[in-house]
Amino acid sequence: MGIQIQPQHAPYPAIRAAAARVEEMGADIAFNWDHFYPLYGEPEGLHFECWTMLAAWAEATSRIEIGALVSCNSYRNPELLADMARTVDHISAHGSAQDPGTGRLVLGIGSGWFEKDYDEYGYEFGTAGGRLDKLRDDLPRIESRLGKLNPAPTRHIPVLIGGGGEKKTLRLVARHADIWHTFGDVETFTRKSAVLDERCAEIGRDPGEIERSVGVETVEDAETMYAAGARLFTIGVGGPDHDTAVLADLLAWRDGKNG
Repeated sequence: MGIQIQPQHAPYPAIRAAAARVEEMGADIAFNWDHFYPLYGEPEGLHFECWTMLAAWAEATSRIEIGALVSCNSYRNPELLADMARTVDHISAHGSAQDPGTGRLVLGIGSGWFEKDYDEYGYEFGTAGGRLDKLRDDLPRIESRLGKLNPAPTRHIPVLIGGGGEKKTLRLVARHADIWHTFGDVETFTRKSAVLDERCAEIGRDPGEIERSVGVETVEDAETMYAAGARLFTIGVGGPDHDTAVLADLLAWRDGKNG
């Protein structure tokens, strides 16, 4: 069970407190997101950067996995992103109560879509297809750099790819991802999950190696998606309050499923 603590409309101490709270509640993973401005509410409201926050969370927590849902591939050189991920992996391993010496980072990544980020920070927005092509080219570079870094990551850093495009994105998921994250209703999820199975078959990969992840809003959503094959469920909460009431219900549902 995951939660996306959206880094918007709240001062950092409130965001940090939310991360500590959801860890204490028993969530399995805490995500933020990789944007430079709020996605809803006041468009110029309070907002913080993704990866420096993840490094801080790595020190502020000791059990919960952490990651971006998702990091935008366009914003950083792929070799630099690999080094950043390796560094946060090591920071999160220090003092880990769950598995001492083993990091807790999940490397979530996608092709990017929020045009205001691009315009304000000077990145070329281009086209959706062009951004996906760049992600296709950059994922092997990230993997290669992770294999060269000294010290190496503490573990195989799980790669989560977000998106549902059947022609390009799901081919990248089949080749590179440990986790596939998507949104939509159960019919859409079921269809795209079947397409992912086909993409895996095309390259000879066992589709069971890829965990299916979805965004949910209620226990009923999670139950429906669980029946369809999803196994990682994430609820999003925004500032200033980061209300975790629904998370508590979802954690109770998870614990019931786990017996």
